[in-house]
Order: sequence, then structure tokens, then C-alpha cells
Amino acid sequence: MNKRIDMVTLWRPVGPKELKLIEKSGMRAFPPRLPEQPIFYPVLSEAYAVQIARDWNMPANGSGFVTRFEVLKDFLDRYQIEQAGSKALREYWIPAEDLPEFNRAIVGGIKVTAVFGKDANQPTVEE
Repeated sequence: MNKRIDMVTLWRPVGPKELKLIEKSGMRAFPPRLPEQPIFYPVLSEAYAVQIARDWNMPANGSGFVTRFEVLKDFLDRYQIEQAGSKALREYWIPAEDLPEFNRAIVGGIKVTAVFGKDANQPTVEE
């Protein structure tokens, strides 16, 4: 009997330092949070991730990247979807101590779907 595995597509805007750490994992995991970062914030829409990568990550770091990945729905069901302003700005708040388990719930790899700033000619995933 085949059991259907439900997944949720999420996005995460990152700067160049975080992307290098993701690349070091073979594009399979997000790096541990720093002590001043108690929450990991994956977002529910590509448009929201683009806004953050373009408007925050790029000015702060010279480049901003949008990543896309699939996570097991069973894992995410433990967390509420939070609204960060308007209804379009929705995200999960994953406690830093849960990030290793979050990474294990990623199905497939993490893909870069958009690049802004000085690294804008870096290749992205084809749709």
C-alpha cells in the first residue's frame, strides 16, 4: 500500500553568508541560528521572500537570494502560521532548537530561485 506524503513548499530569503553555509551542506540544510537569532523564519510565499531578499538582504549584504524547498507537512503541523503585518506576509516561527529536526523534514534539496544585487548573474533553478 502506498502512503501519500504531504509536503509544503516554503521559501527563505538569505544573504551570501547564509547561502555559503547552505551550499556547504550540499543544499540540504539551513545552518544553526546565531545566539541572537532564536527563531528561524521560513515564509509561505515567493513574493514575500523576494521582498525580503531584495529590500533587506541585498542592501545589508550586497546580495540577496531566495531559496525554495519542500518540508513534510506532518512536521509543520506542530507550528502555527504567523502573520507579520498584512495577510500576504505569512511565515512559520521555528524555534532555533528545532532547526535540526526541521532540516531533517526537508524533502529533496534547497534551491535558489532568485538573486538580487552584485551576485545577480548567479544561476538559479529553472522552473
